[in-house]
Amino acid sequence: MGHELPWNAPRRSCLATGRSDLGAKPQRHICRYDHPTTLSWGIALEVKIDEVLERAVTVGASDVHLKVGSPPIVRIERELRRLEGFEKLRPDDTQACAESIFTSKAATEFKDRGTSDFAYGKPELGRFRVTAFRQRGSVSMVLRRVTAGSKTFAELGLPRIVEKMAGTKSGLVLITGPSGSGKTTTMSAMIDWINSNRGAAILTVEDPIEVLHPDKRSVIAQREVGVDTADMASAIREAMRHDTDVIFVSEIVDRETAKAAIDAAETGHLVISSMRTTDPAETVTRLVSMFAESEQPVVRSQLAAQIQAIVSQRLIETPEGSQVMATEVMTNNERAQEWIMGGGEGSFLVDIIKESGFHGMQTFDQALLQHVMDHRVAIDSVLPHARNAHEMRAKAISAGVAVA
Repeated sequence: MGHELPWNAPRRSCLATGRSDLGAKPQRHICRYDHPTTLSWGIALEVKIDEVLERAVTVGASDVHLKVGSPPIVRIERELRRLEGFEKLRPDDTQACAESIFTSKAATEFKDRGTSDFAYGKPELGRFRVTAFRQRGSVSMVLRRVTAGSKTFAELGLPRIVEKMAGTKSGLVLITGPSGSGKTTTMSAMIDWINSNRGAAILTVEDPIEVLHPDKRSVIAQREVGVDTADMASAIREAMRHDTDVIFVSEIVDRETAKAAIDAAETGHLVISSMRTTDPAETVTRLVSMFAESEQPVVRSQLAAQIQAIVSQRLIETPEGSQVMATEVMTNNERAQEWIMGGGEGSFLVDIIKESGFHGMQTFDQALLQHVMDHRVAIDSVLPHARNAHEMRAKAISAGVAVA
């Protein structure tokens, strides 16, 4: 008959079905207990979502999807695959998975809004960026693995101007691109470079903290919104009153954060942040639009003076199935300042960037063509991403590249 639990033992809800090895039969072995997880006969049980994550790490997955009606699904080299050894998840499974790793802030957010972003990690697993949300009345989660440590600029395929920007003493540096374009990785590399090469006081304001940075030459304080500070804007303003050289803000999404970041840059701090915009022109337009129309002339003047660089990123797939980074870079020269002040058409800024290679600028099309010339990607792979495919095709042909 097996063991019977005493009346006051914690109640159990199974999270997933799995097996410890590929040859074993599937077993229900991922369990959660609603309060203390030690049974009366001394067998300790704990939440086993870690087993799903451990398996995902072992197979080299970048993302884990937990959804009712499907077994755990992982993304490996951009392809979604079902994780072997697990049966379909039930509503109680995904809810218990989420509850087992919620922070107190995440639990409150999820209860109030039906969605929450937070981080989860253990030394033996690494760290994961987690999004929990409700869909069709049940709980779903997507966990993205955050690679430990920081890669160099060269390993990421970033232009040399990014290292120069990391060495800047003050101003505003923005890393932009869609979700999944590597913004967090690039900013982590910049913070790590500063940490390794400068004796600076660095403050990060993140929601949530994703990459942990130990002190090297610099001293780093990492604050998480909802845990260590009420909001990003407050943390930035507080940093301006401290002995801080570099302020890293994970993302600018509202007026208060944008204003605080610009003010910090004006007072002699280097501010590094990100936005979910596609190119430098859209980035400036989005920033300005966060402010009231009466404020916008002053904001444009501030941005023209303080923006050191906008680096917009895209990931392009190679014939081997890996990815390379393509970047559009706008740095601060007189022509760029005039465009920011006047708010002209985005195509005018693209022309300025195209003609300002001496200042470290490059367009997406120029970056894509260079990848083709260096045989990293095929011309057919980049043409769909080009602003002017006809021009790129012509330049590739003139350089001796075979074009179908």
